[in-house]
Amino acid sequence: MQALTDRRKVAEVITQTRPGLAYGMGRSYGDECLNPKGTLWTTTGLDRFISFNEETGCLVCEAGVLLRDIQRLAVPRGWILPVTPGTQLVTVGGAIANDVHGKNHHVCGSFGDHLRQMTLLRTDGDVIECGPQQRPEWFAATVGGLGLTGFILTAEIQLRRVPGSWMQVETIPYENLHEFFTLADASEAAWEHTVSWVDCISSGGGRGLFMRANYTELSKPEISAASNVRVPFVPPFSLVNQFTLRAFNTAYFYIKKSCAGQDIVHYERFFYPLDNIAGWNRMYGPKGFYQYQCLVPRADGQQAIQAILHEISHTGEGSFLAVLKTFGNRASLGMLGFPQPGVSLALDFSNKGSLSLKLFERLDAVVKEAGGRIYLAKDARISRDFFETSYSRLREFLPYRDPGITSAMSRRLMGS
Repeated sequence: MQALTDRRKVAEVITQTRPGLAYGMGRSYGDECLNPKGTLWTTTGLDRFISFNEETGCLVCEAGVLLRDIQRLAVPRGWILPVTPGTQLVTVGGAIANDVHGKNHHVCGSFGDHLRQMTLLRTDGDVIECGPQQRPEWFAATVGGLGLTGFILTAEIQLRRVPGSWMQVETIPYENLHEFFTLADASEAAWEHTVSWVDCISSGGGRGLFMRANYTELSKPEISAASNVRVPFVPPFSLVNQFTLRAFNTAYFYIKKSCAGQDIVHYERFFYPLDNIAGWNRMYGPKGFYQYQCLVPRADGQQAIQAILHEISHTGEGSFLAVLKTFGNRASLGMLGFPQPGVSLALDFSNKGSLSLKLFERLDAVVKEAGGRIYLAKDARISRDFFETSYSRLREFLPYRDPGITSAMSRRLMGS
C-alpha cells in the first residue's frame, strides 16, 4: 500500500507507481477495491475540508474525507448529506466511485445527483475538472465508474437543509410482498425515506417490517455516537446458519411487530445501525460472507423478488440483514451506476464455497430474466456476460478508463 496524505504530491506518487488503484475504507464487499499483487493508493490521509458555505450548504473536500465527518460537521449547522448508504464509514471518493444510494432514492436520487464538481487526476498527470455542466462525459464516466477513470482528488457537494439530528420513523409490519409494494407506493409522496427488513426464509415468503421516515424538529436527549457493542472474536464456524437464522428472524419479526408505530430516532441510528456493532462481520466465521444485492424493474419486480425469496427459503440459507426497497423513476447519472427505477433486495450469505456460488447462479438467472442487474460494489463473482448484458452503457464507458488503474474486478469483468 502507498499511503497518500498530501494532495499536492499525489500526481508524483501515482505516475511513478502505476498501475494501481485508489483504496479508501475498503467497505466494498466484493473485489472492486482489491488489487492482488498490485499497488493500492490509500486515500484516508486525504481527509481535509477545503471550504464550507454555511449559507448555501456547499462543501468542498478531499476525496478521503469520511461521510461520517461530513455529517458531524454539517448536521449541527442545519445541513446533511442528501444521500448516504447504510454505513457512514466510507470515503467521498468511494461514494462517488459507486454512486451510492440510500433509503430516499425516490426523492433525492443517488450520490452523484448532488455533486457540483470534482477534480480527477489521471495517472499520466493530466488533471480533469468535471461536473454535470463541465466536461459532463468525464463526470458520467467517473460517477459509478468503480474508480477506473482516474484518481479523484476533490469533490464539491451540495448538502440539504434539515431541522436537526432527529427523524420521525414509523414501523409497519406486513405479511407478504403485495402488502410491501402497496405500502411503498402509498408512502413515497409523504415520506422521504422508505426501507424494509424482510424475512427471507419465512414459510409464506415475504413478511417483513416497513419503515418510513422524515426529518423532524422534534428531539430527544442527545445520545453518544460511540459504540460499546462489538463482536470480540471470530468464531470457528458461522453463527448465521439455518438454525439460528429461522429462530432469530421469527423472534425479530414478532418483537418488532408488537411495538410497531411511530418513534423519534437519531439519524445515525436510523441510517447506520451496523456502524454501532464493531466487527459484526465476524459473526460469519473464518470463511466470511458474500453480499448479494440485485435490482429488478418494477414491471416484474414482485414476481422476481418472490422467486428469489422462494429459492433462498428452499435452501434454508439467508441473512438476518435482508433489505428490500424501491427505487424512484430516475437512473444513475453514471455510465456504470447501479441505481435505476425498480426494486432492490440485498442479503448477506455465509460463505459455503461452491454451494453459495451455485445458489447465486440461480438467483442471477431470475434477475437476468427480469432485466435486472447486480450491484458491483457488493460483487465478487458475476459472469462477464451478465455484466455486459445488464450494464448497457459499458461500451460508452470504456474509452474513459485510465490505463494506469486496474483492480481485481476490472480484470475479471473487463479483461484488464
